[in-house]
Amino acid sequence: MTPVRRRLRTLATLELINIPLFAWVIFGVLDRPPAVPTLLGFGMFALLLVEGAAYWTAKLRRTGRPLPGLGLFRAARLLNPVLLAATLIVTVGTGAWLGAGLTVFAVLEYVNYFHVQLMHDTRADLHRLFTRGFRRSHLARDLARWTVRSRAA
Repeated sequence: MTPVRRRLRTLATLELINIPLFAWVIFGVLDRPPAVPTLLGFGMFALLLVEGAAYWTAKLRRTGRPLPGLGLFRAARLLNPVLLAATLIVTVGTGAWLGAGLTVFAVLEYVNYFHVQLMHDTRADLHRLFTRGFRRSHLARDLARWTVRSRAA
């Protein structure tokens, strides 16, 4: 397996591992009750992690053709802000700060996947960040690339 394929597989796997890990920390270690606003925030956080894992998996499976599930990623880019805003309104409005905090993490994941790369966990990523600043996320570039290609066809 090439280093790029190994990296993509690792990214997809870690996103999925984070879901039960965060659930265990929040509901087990911190012993927070599973109140509706907290579950809403956690649900949005988990949804964005699943979308991230789906993206890395689709990227791993793509071989020179359009990204598998491209239409779903386009729909998620439009639908996620509505869901995130509604969840933020509910969690903040009910004073569920844990749910609101989880929703903020979900917003950051949304930005990280659909707009600007926020995660910089490799030396190359950090070097690029400090020398050139933030860059468009991989998914944002793929969505733009395949949208332009499909319009041209």
